[in-house]
Amino acid sequence: MLSDRPIELLSSTASLCPHCLRRIPAIREQQGETVYQVKQCPDHGTFRTAIWRGPVPFSTWMRPKKPSTPHQTFTAIKEGCPFDCGLCPSHGQHTCTALIEITSRCNLHCPVCFADAGAGGEATDPSLDRISFLYDRILEISGPCNIQLSGGEPTVREDLAAIIDLGRSKGFQFIQLNSNGLRLAADPNYAVALQQAGLASVFLQFDGVSAAPHVALRGRDLREIKEQAIQHCAAAGLAVVLVPTLVPGINTGEIGAIIDYATRFAPTVRGVHFQPISYFGRYPQAPADADRLTLPELLGLIESQSNKAIRIEHFAPPACEHALCSFHGNFLIGEQGNLTPLSGQQAACCASGEPAASIPTALEGRGKSVAFTARQWSLPTLATTCACTTETTAQPMDDLDRFLLRARTHTFSVSAMAFQDVWNLDLERLQGCCVHVISPAGNLIPFCAYNLTASTGRSLYREGNLS
Repeated sequence: MLSDRPIELLSSTASLCPHCLRRIPAIREQQGETVYQVKQCPDHGTFRTAIWRGPVPFSTWMRPKKPSTPHQTFTAIKEGCPFDCGLCPSHGQHTCTALIEITSRCNLHCPVCFADAGAGGEATDPSLDRISFLYDRILEISGPCNIQLSGGEPTVREDLAAIIDLGRSKGFQFIQLNSNGLRLAADPNYAVALQQAGLASVFLQFDGVSAAPHVALRGRDLREIKEQAIQHCAAAGLAVVLVPTLVPGINTGEIGAIIDYATRFAPTVRGVHFQPISYFGRYPQAPADADRLTLPELLGLIESQSNKAIRIEHFAPPACEHALCSFHGNFLIGEQGNLTPLSGQQAACCASGEPAASIPTALEGRGKSVAFTARQWSLPTLATTCACTTETTAQPMDDLDRFLLRARTHTFSVSAMAFQDVWNLDLERLQGCCVHVISPAGNLIPFCAYNLTASTGRSLYREGNLS
């Protein structure tokens, strides 16, 4: 029995009380193949949450890196992490992706939404001038980085193309849209307008290949709408990344099928980015360990549901964010739809292939991540593939020509990001975060801190009570 297995203390960190948001010490301890975060609040007791379990040993996944303070910080250290975000001088990573929430309005009402979408009306949307200020603040803090326009649902704004064009004019080369796809599906000309404004990629909410996950998570069957959105993006020359929110018992049985579905739409669909559910909002009782999906469990499901065509060793931890935050694998889609790995546990995405004695800096990891994401999640063009595709080439393509062309156009990524909630928040991870939300006040705040809520639903940053 698990309770009979010895407990091994692994390391210490810090966290918050899920009820009062007090900063408290935490430890990581292992029992069997499961690693738990354990923390105790003087007023509200002890909390024990599974953070790592499955076929990947915790010790082999960790990757050290040297912290690097952002070029510009806008807040001082007063109360300590996570209460001084801005970023403050104790943050150890530069911005890889900055999210700008351009609206709180939405045309869906999803029960799993972390952004309180649907609240407010058009009058609450930031103006174009304010968005210009937010772009400038991101540049001042981090320099050029990847931008994701988010919400709410950004496509409810009639000036979305102008927002994209503004960002490109300020020097942001990769702008991605976080969308449910409803408007993209409804109007084929809409995708064309966004692409012409400078949009590179659509981060498309996509929860399964059967009706049940869509109904459970979004309230209705959206399969035809999602596919229509993909087809319209393809016609417009926009890349797509499918983004499933994974909920145990809802869609964890469709992980392999989602990957297979995505490869059918290559090269438009550039990859799948899984997001195991995090418990933001009102959860008076701690979510049970069975309600969680950890990264090694997800890797095991990918391997089993692909009949081991995709294996755990094809994936690696990141060199940008903390190793416990994500994984990534790169593949080539063959002519029969098979996936050939292009990376392994020592080098995937921005993951470091350096020997353990050569520890990269956080800034080096950030640079790799920004470049790789912009390249992989954008649509390749024939102009950059190979000479065999030009009209001036009279000779038919041979096997090598076809391979080179496919290697340029049909690379495919499978990745995941495990966002934190108040029950499993690890401040060591938070200080290494590279995905930041620009607040309405113009401060960059790590994604998990920005969306963090106590068990009562009280927000740490989103409602502006601490910023």
